[in-house]
Amino acid sequence: MGATHSASEEVRELEGKTGFSSDQIEQLHRRFKHLSGDQPTIRNLRKGPSGLADEINFEDFLTIMSYFRPIDTTMDEGQVQLCREEKLRFLFHMYDSDSDGRITLEEYRNVVEELLSGNPHIEKESARSIADGAMMEAASVCVGRMEPDQVYEGITFDDFLKIWQGIDIETKMHVRFLNMETIALCH
Repeated sequence: MGATHSASEEVRELEGKTGFSSDQIEQLHRRFKHLSGDQPTIRNLRKGPSGLADEINFEDFLTIMSYFRPIDTTMDEGQVQLCREEKLRFLFHMYDSDSDGRITLEEYRNVVEELLSGNPHIEKESARSIADGAMMEAASVCVGRMEPDQVYEGITFDDFLKIWQGIDIETKMHVRFLNMETIALCH
């Protein structure tokens, strides 16, 4: 963490910005150091238009990870809904690589191909078919029955919310913090 503030001041600032406790920040800092090989940044390997950070520092890492914070059991229904929408907006922006407010078929194909590229059993054409099928499903959910000459321009954020309606994103998209004794047993 930086040298401009004392460590405790910096941790308090990060707690306020991210909602993580100091223990969680410490655990994430150890994970960051492991991922970065003890370097101050992690390379951002995502290909895309200019404007993406080439490197991610620890504060950026924490900000990203804060979208995956577990739901606080003291939250009321409105706060849970706001947290859900923030997580979905973050997820939406992962797909909307040109930040135009719409996930196009090409953007969706790129993400699916990238996600499946590590699987040697799935060829690029299969990944493309998966993306195409999912986009057709999205169009049917968001638009309903389309006319033969009608073109689906892509998924807007409102469409994205409709698609994810009824899916428990709050428990599927979160970080679990294990205590160190549990981690030691895994090695």
